Amino acid sequence: MTVQRIRPPLAGNRLDLPSICDICHKARSTRNHAKCSRIRQSRKAVEWAALQAEKAAAKQAKGPRYAR
Repeated sequence: MTVQRIRPPLAGNRLDLPSICDICHKARSTRNHAKCSRIRQSRKAVEWAALQAEKAAAKQAKGPRYAR
């Protein structure tokens, strides 16, 4: 007998984060990494903006979803 879920799980798939922080080189599970997250976001802001622009250009290149 399977149980039907009323609502979907919060996380659809696992995040691909390593267990060791790339900023402070300590285990992510042992302390708060809010400061590390801010540093990582500022370092990768340009890379992520370029990725989003690339995705938007690819989506626009496809054209309209339904032709009427």
